[in-house]
Parts: sequence; structure tokens; C-alpha cells
Amino acid sequence: MHSDSYPEPQVPAIGLLEMSSIARGVIACDAMVKRAAVTVVIAAPVCPGKFVILVEGVVADVEQAMQAGLYYTGPSHVDDLLLTQVHPQVLPAVRGTTKVESLKAIGIVETFTVAATVLGADAACKAAEIELVEMRLAVGLGGKAYFTMTGEQHMVEAAIAAAVEKLDGGLIIRTEIIPAPHSDMGDVVL
Repeated sequence: MHSDSYPEPQVPAIGLLEMSSIARGVIACDAMVKRAAVTVVIAAPVCPGKFVILVEGVVADVEQAMQAGLYYTGPSHVDDLLLTQVHPQVLPAVRGTTKVESLKAIGIVETFTVAATVLGADAACKAAEIELVEMRLAVGLGGKAYFTMTGEQHMVEAAIAAAVEKLDGGLIIRTEIIPAPHSDMGDVVL
């Protein structure tokens, strides 16, 4: 049967655990991949001596993996996140594989945790027509994280507002907008 429409690619679920113990993070990661068929996107120590695990897969598998991981985090738990319909721009930004051709207005959202940055970026993408430029997750940042985006100024403003609302303000360190970035800013944020 011929059809001009093709099914949308399956939107993955992601699960993220952020712990204050590197050793406990390695144990939790092992438990997660033994429990369910998930793909490890990140499993690494980050500043300041924390450990972050990010897995992707179908919803049921990610839920099972998160249960296993949370069991092992114990008092080293810093933050966690389960997103069952992650926006398609989020994982490429996490992996550092986004390709943005040009900058319009630039938005920056800085948070206290890795999980908050991923959640905020997902909310921003779902709320407005923006492009994620990059996501920095705690490495060399003292445990903080941030993401940058570009788009028309009103869209960037709407995206930042959505991220702030989703995070309820408590995990946000700061947000900024550059309405008309200098051409040299491409070297800084692209």
C-alpha cells in the first residue's frame, strides 16, 4: 500500500539521575542497564564531584531503569528527571550535535542542577519556535548547568518564560536575552 505520509519517529523517553557520589553513580548506572533495555547517553562524573546518568529508551524501560537507579542513589541523590515525551531538540543538544546556521536573539537559562537544565530546555522547545544551540551539563561549571537558544526575540522570551514556569523559579540561577547579538557571538555560542 502506497502512502504519502510516514509515521512520526518514536519520541524517546529519557531518565536522568544526578548524585553527589561518583561510586554510587557507577553502581546505580549498572543497576539501570541491567534492569531495562535503555541506552546510556551520559554516565560520567561532573563538577563538583557529582555523577550524572542520562538514559533513553521506550517509556516502560526508562521507568524501570529509573526505579532501579533511584533505589541505589540513597542519600547521594541530588536530582532526577523522567521525561516521557522529550522534545526532539533535547538529545542532540545534550550530545553536542546541534547545527545552528545563524543566530537571531540569544536566550540563556542557567540552573543549579543538570536535571533542571534538561527539563527547562524541553519546556522551552515545546513552548516556542526556537533552536537549542547548546547545553552544558556541570562539567567545569561547579555543578551548575545551562542551555542557550536562538530565535525571534518574542519566541526566545516565550521559551524562557516557559522554562522558568516549569522549574518554578527555585532551580533557576539566572536568565538572559541578547536581542541583537554581535556577529562575533557566533564564535562564542555556536
